[in-house]
Amino acid sequence: MKSHRVSISLFALIIVVALLAACSPAAAPTQAPPIVSVATQAPTATSVLAATASVTIAPTAATPPAKPDWFNIAMTDVRTGQTFTINDFAGKVVLIQTMVEWCPSCKWQQVEVGRLSTLLGNPDNLVSISLDVDPNEDQASLKKYADANGFGWHFAIVPLLVARALGNLYSAEYLDGPLDPMLIIDRNGRVYGLPYGLKSAGSLKLTLAPYLAK
Repeated sequence: MKSHRVSISLFALIIVVALLAACSPAAAPTQAPPIVSVATQAPTATSVLAATASVTIAPTAATPPAKPDWFNIAMTDVRTGQTFTINDFAGKVVLIQTMVEWCPSCKWQQVEVGRLSTLLGNPDNLVSISLDVDPNEDQASLKKYADANGFGWHFAIVPLLVARALGNLYSAEYLDGPLDPMLIIDRNGRVYGLPYGLKSAGSLKLTLAPYLAK
């Protein structure tokens, strides 16, 4: 009789446990679903340019006041076939970008250089020069590149002596087009380096304003 009561009690306990388990909340999953954060997405050229549209870039003086020798080295504008030197633009502000044809960010930067000229009203006292630093590219391909993209300023294949001067006087990074290196040469021939990376037309306008005003 006692054994029968124990069996009934054990059966009742099993029923109670089963009912409680059915009524309790579902257990949390052992692994949470992955969380995708927008902050982890790589910035695009458009977002970078938009973010810097009203930022003044801080140029860094790259040489002493004396004009470097490479200012005298002749270069050929592939668009016109005419030769020029940096000294030909004495008394003007010169903006130089080193680039390569196959680089997407170089093209983005050149689009901004074109917009810069429009923002400034195409001033006569600002000269833009794009120097191709890829030894595998030539004048014919560079002319085709500039014409196809509607770029209307000076384009030249960098001469070897100019390439050496850029690397030795400033930094080897000036021969790495995808870094979007740029130099400003003021009216007195002093050279200033701009930070690497894409620079919007708006930020370039703010940065060049004091040089153009002198």
